[in-house]
Amino acid sequence: MTAGLREQKKDATRRALHAAALQLVADRGLDGVTVDDIAAQADVSPRTFFNYFPTKDDAVVGLDPRHSGRLAEAVRARPGAETPVQAVRAVLLDQAREMARDPQLWPLRLQVVDAHPVLAARLSAVFGDAERALTAVLAERTGTRADADALPGLLAAVQGAVMRTALHRWLASGFTADLPALVDEGFDLVTAGFPATPA
Repeated sequence: MTAGLREQKKDATRRALHAAALQLVADRGLDGVTVDDIAAQADVSPRTFFNYFPTKDDAVVGLDPRHSGRLAEAVRARPGAETPVQAVRAVLLDQAREMARDPQLWPLRLQVVDAHPVLAARLSAVFGDAERALTAVLAERTGTRADADALPGLLAAVQGAVMRTALHRWLASGFTADLPALVDEGFDLVTAGFPATPA
């Protein structure tokens, strides 16, 4: 089996475990599901489960360990002529389009996470790792210092807030709203500056 096929098979197994965990927790609640249940639903052994996820909660949240660096690497790969805000905005819009193309997995993930605060905390920790990686890349891109200058850390935090706000609004709409448009609207507001008085 080639390396590419191995990776595809691993990704398929990871997705199957994540989908099984989500559906089981949606049906039974977080406390009503075990690792053995998830493994059986995905037709793999519990040992195989732990090759992909360290805990049940991680399987439900379902983010690949490589996720934390993907946002940063995508921003690093954007054209150098783009401003930092343009680069980050373009990457988030690409992510939003990809998420919106999966009309079952992401909505179910958001509903399950929203119903279980412990999962929301786990997801926040993963997003925090991604923001730190992005801060480092933005510092490189702008010639600033991640530990001392405001711009890289602030922009990394703002993009996270834009995406989280868009996802909450998407959930509130029953997933009928256009997710990329919600992300775009968030960036429009951020780049225009907040009004001094309510509209």
